[in-house]
Amino acid sequence: MITDLDKTDRLILTLLQENAQLTMQEIGQRINLSKTPVHERIKRLEREGYIDRYVTIVNKKKLGNLLLVYCQVTLDKQTRDTFADFNKAINNMPEVLECVLVSGTFDYLLKVIIRDMESYNRFYQERLSVIPGILHISSFFVMDEVKSTTNIPLNA
Repeated sequence: MITDLDKTDRLILTLLQENAQLTMQEIGQRINLSKTPVHERIKRLEREGYIDRYVTIVNKKKLGNLLLVYCQVTLDKQTRDTFADFNKAINNMPEVLECVLVSGTFDYLLKVIIRDMESYNRFYQERLSVIPGILHISSFFVMDEVKSTTNIPLNA
């Protein structure tokens, strides 16, 4: 449970996660508040950093048959400099949708989206595997997305 937010704040955040284009009036109607308090709450949530940004989620299937790949990356050394160099390189790769540092038998998990297998092979050989400090990369090709969401459950 998120203690700094009351039930109304959590409801607003839940609604905005589902559809950020809702008007203040539409949100107010759904949570039984007028436009002004809804607007004030949203502005406060933005100021306090609960709302990071507003984005459009693009339908990947409409863009073509894109290949989604998860990559496990193991570094040769677990030093601050090796991590920093890897992070810098990955942040300059638009194909990498997500990159997380994890505990366990490998260091990073990447979510990569790319046009096709040939493009992935080029990306792998020319951009990913040449990052200094990489010891091993394992690639896993997504056959079907069972669930894909950006909504964080807030138990509103």
